[in-house]
Amino acid sequence: MKKHIAETFMAVLLILCFWVLARQAAEVSADLNEPKSTGKVIVVDAGHGGDDPGMIGIGSLEEKGINLEIARRLKKSLEKAGYSVVMTRETDAGLYDEDSHSKKSQDMQRRIALINETEPLLTVSIHQNSYQDPSVKGPQVFYYEHSVQGEKLAKALQESLNTELSVERPRSAKANTTYYLLKRSEGVLVIAECGFLTNGEEAELLQQEAYQQKVADALTKGIINYLAMPD
Repeated sequence: MKKHIAETFMAVLLILCFWVLARQAAEVSADLNEPKSTGKVIVVDAGHGGDDPGMIGIGSLEEKGINLEIARRLKKSLEKAGYSVVMTRETDAGLYDEDSHSKKSQDMQRRIALINETEPLLTVSIHQNSYQDPSVKGPQVFYYEHSVQGEKLAKALQESLNTELSVERPRSAKANTTYYLLKRSEGVLVIAECGFLTNGEEAELLQQEAYQQKVADALTKGIINYLAMPD
C-alpha cells in the first residue's frame, strides 16, 4: 500500500515538473518571437531621392544626397541612445513606382503612410534650404502651426542646432501650414532644414562627414531634450 502511494506521488510530481518546464519553454519561445521594439520608435525621413534631387545648390550640389547622409548618421546616433529607428528611405531612391504618372505625389503619400503606420514617438524629416541671397545661412526647423507638440519639438531641435553648430545668427523654429508632411502626419513631425546649399560656406560644410555628424548629434540631443520634457 505504501509503495503504491509513493509511486503515485512520484508520478504526480513528475507530471507537475513536466508541466512547469513546458510553461517555461512556451514563455521563452514567446519572448524570442516577440518584436524587439521597446516602444521607443522614431522615424527619420531623408527628403527627396531618386528622380527628385531636391534643392540644387552651388556647383550643382543636390540636396537628396546630403539629406540621406545626415539621416543615416542620425539613425546611428539615436540607436546609440537606445531608440529604434525607422527610415523612410536608405538608398538614393524615391518612394514611387517607376511607371507612376505622379511620382512626387506618390512619394509623399507613401512617406506619410509609412509614418502613420509606424506610430512613432516623433518624426524628423531631413532637408536642406536655399535662397536667392547667397549670404543667407543657418539651420531652421519647421513645425505644423496647430501642433503643440510639434512646436515643442521644433524649438528643442532649433535650440540644439543653434548651440551645437555655433550658429552666428541663430534662427527660431518656424510655424507652417502648407508643407505636405506637416499637414498630413497624424503624429509629431518636424522638418529640419540643416543649412543653405546656396551659401558657399555652409554648402562646403554640409558635404563634410565631420559636419554631417555634428548636425546629426545636435538633432539627437534636441530629440532627447524634447522627450525629457513634461507633457
